Order: sequence, then C-alpha cells, then structure tokens
Amino acid sequence: MCGIVGYSGAKDAVCVLLEGLGALEYRGYDSAGVSVFSESSLKTVKSAGRLAVLSERLASHPLPGSCGIGHTRWATHGVPSDVNAHPHGTKRLSLVHNGIIENYAELKNELSAKGYTFETQTDTEVAAKVLDSCYHGDPIAAIREACAKMEGSYAFGILFADRPGEVYGTRLNSPLLAAVGDGEGFLASDISAVLQYTKRYYALEHGEIVKIAPDGSISIRTMDGAPVQKELLTAQWDVEQAQKNGYEHFMRKEIFEQPTALYNTVHPRIIKGLPDFSHDGIAPGFFKDITRIQMVACGTASYAGFIGKNVIEKLARVPAEVDIASEFRYRDPILDPTQLVVVISQSGETADTLAALRLAKKQGVKTLAIVNVAGSTIAREADIVLYTYAGPEIAVASTKAYSVQTGVLYLLAIRIAMEKGRIDAAQAAGYVDGLLKAIEKTNDALKTDEKARELSSILKNVEDLFFIGRGADFPLCREGSLKLKEISYIHSEAYEAGELKHGTISLITDGVPVVAIATQSSLLPKTVSNIKETRARGAQVILICKESDEIGDDVYDHIIRLPDLDDLFAPILGV
Repeated sequence: MCGIVGYSGAKDAVCVLLEGLGALEYRGYDSAGVSVFSESSLKTVKSAGRLAVLSERLASHPLPGSCGIGHTRWATHGVPSDVNAHPHGTKRLSLVHNGIIENYAELKNELSAKGYTFETQTDTEVAAKVLDSCYHGDPIAAIREACAKMEGSYAFGILFADRPGEVYGTRLNSPLLAAVGDGEGFLASDISAVLQYTKRYYALEHGEIVKIAPDGSISIRTMDGAPVQKELLTAQWDVEQAQKNGYEHFMRKEIFEQPTALYNTVHPRIIKGLPDFSHDGIAPGFFKDITRIQMVACGTASYAGFIGKNVIEKLARVPAEVDIASEFRYRDPILDPTQLVVVISQSGETADTLAALRLAKKQGVKTLAIVNVAGSTIAREADIVLYTYAGPEIAVASTKAYSVQTGVLYLLAIRIAMEKGRIDAAQAAGYVDGLLKAIEKTNDALKTDEKARELSSILKNVEDLFFIGRGADFPLCREGSLKLKEISYIHSEAYEAGELKHGTISLITDGVPVVAIATQSSLLPKTVSNIKETRARGAQVILICKESDEIGDDVYDHIIRLPDLDDLFAPILGV
C-alpha cells in the first residue's frame, strides 16, 4: 500500500517527489516524507497525515536540491506518527521502504548490542541501521551485505550522504522500477508516479540493485555485482488515463470504464467468431490434455476466479479449483504436470500470488497468468500471459480489473471446452455471441446508477449489511461485501443463501439490510424462499434480479433490475 518515488536530474526534487507521491495517493497512506540532497547535506522532512501537511512543512522548511527520495506510508510496524514516517536513516544515509522485514526484531537486538539506538518501533528504521552498519564507502557492497541479513519483502530507495546526486534501489518480493527521462532518472514503486515525465522504464528483478547517477543515467547490477543489460519497457498508458477526467472519484470513473475495458480485452481474442489465443502464444490443442485447473489469486481476483471455475466446469467439464494465494503454498498442494495453474493479479506484483506461481513452476506445472500490467514480475515469470487491457486502475477498490478478468476466463472456458470436445465450433460461436451481448449490455446495467445513489443514502448509516446469493451469484456477493467494507468501512458478510438456516440467520434482526443477488433465473425460486426467511426476521431487502423476472412486491423493499441475459453470462452484469 505504500509508495516510493526517487529522483535525480535538474528539476527541483521536492516538486518531483510531491507530484509523484500525489499520483500514488490512491494506494492509501497515513504519513509521508522526503529526503533531499540540499545545501551540501542530506536533509529530511516528514509528517503524519496527508500530503498537504507535508507540503506545508516543506513550505516552512524548504529543501532546495535536485536529488531525493520520497515515501507515503501505511503503518504496519509502529503507529502513524511523524517519527515513524519514512524516510529513516542515520547521518550517513536515508532510506524508504515498502514491505515487511520479518526478522527485524532479531536484527534490532544485534544492532543494539553494537551500540545503535532506536527512536521507533518500525522495521524500516532497523533496515536503515542494518545498512548503515554495512556501509564502508561502497554503496553496492553495503546493499548486498545488508540484504543478505534481512528476511521478508522489501523495495528500498536509498541516498548515501557522501554520494550526492545518486539514488540507489533494490527489491525482493515488492515492486520497484527505474524510469528513464531526458537527462534525469526516477525510482518508483509504480509507473503512475512518473508518467507525467516519462513512459520508459526498467522493471527490476528480485535482487537487482539500481543506481541513478546525477545525469540521470541508470546502471543495474546483480547482488553479486555483475552488470545487467535489461530491456527498456514502455508503459501501456499515459498520464491522461491516470486522471479523473471529470469524474468525482477514480472508482466511479473506473466503474464506468468497464464496458470499454471488457471490449478491449475480449474482442482482439475473437477470430472468425471463436476464441483465439494464438497472439498470446497459446497454440491450438494446448488445453486438450489438461486434467485439472488450479486458479490462485487474492481478494477481488479470487472472486473472478470463482466465476471462472463455474463456467469452466459447466462448459468444459474440467475440474477447476480456486485457492487464496496466501494459503495455497502453505497447504502443500497436490500438483502434477497434467494440471494448469492459473494465477490472477491486476498488478502482476501480488506477493502471495507470485509465490504460488513460483511453487507451481518449481513442481513442473504449466502456468498461465492473467495480469493487467505488462512487464510485471508475474507476467515475466509465468509460462503464458494473458494481458487484460483495462488501463490503469487507480482506485483502491478494484472494479474494471475484476470485470476484464472474468471476461478472459469466459473466453478460456469456451476454448477449453472446444479443445476437450465438449462443444463444437457452432456451439462455441453461440457462447462467444452470448459473451459479446453481455458486454454490450454492461452500458445498460450502468444505467442503474441513480437507483444505486438513492439506496446509498438509505444505507450509509447502517452498522451491518449482508449479501446472499446462490450458484454463480455467490462470488458476486463476496465481491460486493468486500467493496462495501473497503469503501465505507461498514461491516458486511456474504453468505450462500441456502446456508442461512445453518446459524447465520440469527444475525439478521429488524431493519438489517440484506442485498439478495438473484441473476440466476434457474435458481430464483430457491433464492426467493431464502429471501422470505430474512423478511420474516425483519430484514430490509434490496433485490438485484433480471428485468423480466416475476417477483412479488412482498419479497423486497427495494429492487434493481438488470437487462435480461442468459444465466451463464448474467454475473458480468450483476457485479
């Protein structure tokens, strides 16, 4: 959730750093700070709170200079405060950090025994002082030695006081890139931080160390000191796409970008009316001998996976499972070369998903990644990559990325079913047509916006809210519940409608809102029965169903009707 920006060039470093950190505000943070080579020394200003607070302090304590590092922090070790904000350091260096140093307590004890003192409870201060203890005039050697002592994940941006104009960085299981400008260089945890200056960048691999010189030139080495020649990448989007463009919020903008994102992702993979992944490097017959599909993802991406599971099993009759990435690698999963592991990640940098990918590759299993960011670590390491073309997703809560992930999974399901001989070309073309009709109708589904606004004013002060649904609607319930918690901080739970009677219905009392998602017409009678159970306990029911579904007024308090669509594709609109 934290953000890193570094700069060396001719511009005012504070301006560049603040603009870059501002572009990363969407990641969430509770404090911010910068360090700059200013007036022949290394100076730091930081504060708890928003960037506006930091800007005010910098106005009172200006740091003229053209080289520096900046950071926005989301507290994991130590409460949000001025002292806990990054950068941390010593008289000899300054450091910003994304990630978690798992053995920081042990390292802190070792440093304390050597006479180091600590002002904070943060793992980042420990990392800075580990680096200080290793520094004897050679930055690369010090970084190598310090990183060998640390366990966990990190992306570091570093300034050494005796190396004015130079910015250093390295990473392990946390994203970091070095971007190339005109006589200037940038360090960033996300390309959106520097899009206003450049679209060209190097994606750092794990264990690589980057140095940005005062003239902006960039050199990269391995931990062993060997020089690395890397491909210079170009960002898929530009700064205009990362703006609100008249929308009140990024999330609202991205919700309304779903139809375009789906079109851009799905249409290029349809050739002569059939799914075609040849441009993605998938040869015909690739799926023919796959015996099982194991999807691995986190959060919203995992809910897209559950939609994919339903469609793959229905059309292709191939067993498909979905695992939460943070649990997958710890349960000793049963994998073999006849299976396909599909990892799903918007950023392509999700640490747990990346670890699952590496586990699958280590066991000799074919891997396929569905990601939105070209050049990301997962994209580079998977055997096959299916890019989604959603453009930048700035809002904390994922929306359009989920939609395009499901779109790709629908196409995959149809292709797998064809290669397995479960459907013929004519049937496959019919399913593709159904998918395209669903994408066309997403614009109509978004016309429920005013009704959603009306309901939000009614629900904004509730303490609890429940989502219920059956079959393919249940992943939508989980996604809806997650979004509500992420955005409103209202407690919410999602339940299979048929499970209410097994204890959870006791949580539903008079006036408690229940959102019932019922886009599956074949399951509607069962879902209505479950809704009536909640009504009997005084629930305030918001029903989401199809336009033509005949449902009595006694079933709901409020209703949102969606365009009619085959049950198979209804989840595309339901979300």
